[in-house]
Amino acid sequence: MLNKVLIDEMKERVFSANLALPEAGLVKLTWGNVSEIDREAGVIVIKPSGVPYSTMEACHMVVTDLDGEVLEAGLKPSSDLATHVQLYKAFKEINAVVHTHSKHAVMWAQSGREIPAYGTTHADTFYGVVPCTRQLTSEEVASAYELETGKVIVEAFSEKSIDPLAVPGVLVYGHGPFTWGETPQKAVENSIVLDEIAEMACVTEIVNDRIQPIPQYLLDKHFFRKHGTNAYYGQT
Repeated sequence: MLNKVLIDEMKERVFSANLALPEAGLVKLTWGNVSEIDREAGVIVIKPSGVPYSTMEACHMVVTDLDGEVLEAGLKPSSDLATHVQLYKAFKEINAVVHTHSKHAVMWAQSGREIPAYGTTHADTFYGVVPCTRQLTSEEVASAYELETGKVIVEAFSEKSIDPLAVPGVLVYGHGPFTWGETPQKAVENSIVLDEIAEMACVTEIVNDRIQPIPQYLLDKHFFRKHGTNAYYGQT
């Protein structure tokens, strides 16, 4: 039996977070989606597939179980649902996922390059490089594209021993960015930051083609002043 109050609250948060994507200039047309998970309740709420933001309402958000099986009659979920599900299964601490085709992050994804930490704006949110996955194989694309997209993200974090809480985002080779966070709002914020640092890194390399990432001590200072037990940025 679904908890209607809890579901309605999740729908409102996911709806608001989805609307924040075009407002932030991160999506055009219907190119983006946000989801939220409640592991205790056993549900995921996600944007419906292909519905224009201008006509979308909170009631249109789709409810599924933790395996992505739809629990309410209504619209179809985002086609990227299987990727979100895979991330939730692998990254147990995250509660929301965002996918966009934001211009600057996609430029790096299409280039197949990770984004180096060239400055403190990057370090405030991402503790080191933002990784780029390998290219999916033709077999992976043909068999279960969205599921395999999630798997290749998890693979990249596992092989490079990256903490998904310290680096809350990734580039999927030839595709685009995914970010995540404690809440839908925070996951959207991480998408905004990711696209900003992608643009900054691109221009930085144009201005200085021999630039190196910032030193570890500066990366540490900026990340840990905002994150962790000794963080001191902001109000208590």
